[in-house]
Amino acid sequence: MDMEYLGNKELLKQHKTAFLASSTIPPDMVLECYDWATAKHEGCVVSGFSSKMEQDVLHFLLKAKCPVILVLARCMYKVIPEELKEAMEEGRLLIISVSNATRQSKVTAHARNKYICNIADKILFVGVNEKSSLYKLRVDYKDKTIDAIG
Repeated sequence: MDMEYLGNKELLKQHKTAFLASSTIPPDMVLECYDWATAKHEGCVVSGFSSKMEQDVLHFLLKAKCPVILVLARCMYKVIPEELKEAMEEGRLLIISVSNATRQSKVTAHARNKYICNIADKILFVGVNEKSSLYKLRVDYKDKTIDAIG
């Protein structure tokens, strides 16, 4: 796996909680996710921040000044997105690219999610059922799973 890092690599030494959300979240889980995102977290939160819910959670985490590890299923950003710049300057962000693909695909997304599960101390899965692409990971990493939402 071709890995590329941008930002504070020291975050990898912290306790890491992964946040992985299905692309379809039942409406009753949305507020639970927002509450989770605005709560105080031990260490940092790691995710691909790819699904709509994950993107919303990233917004709240950045606002709360929570350290974040963003794992891309594509090549590294050429320009850091505006929303990430402050966290990057303050040393609260590490961006990891696990693929040199131009765009995210199902294959690169799965590789990214597996990498996230491997480096995480705990994993929160949201809205994952038997039809979800995250289901096998939830089964494989059940020993790291914390109370799943949904």
